[in-house]
Parts: sequence; C-alpha cells; structure tokens
Amino acid sequence: MIHEGVKMGKNVVVEENVSIGPNTIIGHNVVIKEGTRIGANCVIADNTVLGKSPMKARRSAVTEIGDLPPLEIEDNVMIGAGCVIYRGARLEEGVFVGDLATIRENVIIGEGTIIGRGVAVENKTKIGKWCKIETNAYITAMSVIEDHCFVAPMVTFTNDNYLGRTKERFKYFGGPVLKKGARVGANAILLPRVVVGEDALIGAGAVVTKDVPPRKVVIGIPAKVLKDVPPEQLLENQE
Repeated sequence: MIHEGVKMGKNVVVEENVSIGPNTIIGHNVVIKEGTRIGANCVIADNTVLGKSPMKARRSAVTEIGDLPPLEIEDNVMIGAGCVIYRGARLEEGVFVGDLATIRENVIIGEGTIIGRGVAVENKTKIGKWCKIETNAYITAMSVIEDHCFVAPMVTFTNDNYLGRTKERFKYFGGPVLKKGARVGANAILLPRVVVGEDALIGAGAVVTKDVPPRKVVIGIPAKVLKDVPPEQLLENQE
C-alpha cells in the first residue's frame, strides 16, 4: 500500500506487498523489495536498495539463509544514496543512515541513532538509541552497542580470534559489547567479545584485547587504563 503524499523519482522498482507511509520521499532508481515496510515522513535517496535478501558464500561462518521478516523502517527515517539495507533489519524512528552504508539482516538500530557514510553493520547486531557510528566504521556480526554510544571513523570491530582457521572457532564467535555511553576513538580495533564498560573511553588507535572497566580511559597497544573519564564528560552530566 502506498499512502497519500508519497513522492517517487524516476525508475523506482516497488515489489509486491510493500507499504510506504504518508509523505515519504523516494529518490531515483530506488529498489524496494517484497514485503518492505516504510513509515511516514521518511526520505530514501537515489540508488538505494531496501529489503535485499542475504546471499551466503560457501565458506560463510555466520550468514544464515532462511525465512526473514520484512525490512521495517519506522517514521521519520532518512536513508542516503547508494545504501543497501537487508530484509530482516529494523530501523526505529528517526534513524539517519549516511550515503553508501550497508545494514545487514537481523540488525536492530534504535531510535535517533546516526549511521555514518560508508558504515558497514553486519548481521545479528543490535545498536541502541541515540548512538553515533561515524564514517567507514566496521561493526562486525554479533556485536552489541547500547544506548548513547559513540564510535569514531574507521573503528574496526572483530568477532573471530581464529582468523578463519579450525572448526574450534565456531564455538567462540562473538563481536564486542559497548555498554551504555561508551566511546571509541578513531581507528581503534576491538577484539572479539571484549566488553567496554559504561561511559568508558577508548583512545584513538588503541587495540582493545581485554574488557574495559566502566568510566576509565584506555589507550595504547594493547590498551591499558590511563585514568578516569573526567566527570564533566560522563553521560549523567550531559544536558
């Protein structure tokens, strides 16, 4: 169902059982796959694909092919040009997705979160509300980012300590966990399954090999505690 006030550009492909809410704007050459649900007052820019089904490589470790629910895009979401957002994802109200971003299946992105230009969010990941994931960050499969987190440009999450070798690795796959208010500086690397505590701060270029205590600043390779996060920077002290 296409509601009143929807505007579409040229060469838009809309498959069966798609719902588009009132006053949504669809750019040129957009492809909207079967069953996709788009809320009201959304903006979808040119050359974006919505509701794509995953393709499983022969040696993929975490991609699963099966029945996925339709892509759900809630009200007031803005999606940039050249994005690919998969079936089975859900974008909550007010999410912003920059140009050329990719969001895989079984991903939830919470209200008001910003996904920057060129960001890749892999499958089975949950991102909370009011987060900011900046340009070209890589969020690996099976990661968790809680509310009010900040991830700077070029940050890399990882989920496989065995680097694709041995069957043993299948027991231990898991991405990093950022607790509420955690912040990660540019070009930092987080190893699989590390937990970054609430309001912790990871310095630029750090390699995080162990859990990070709450409200601590860590820097270096490997990352070590430097000091406490200054009180004025704590989430509870923000206006």
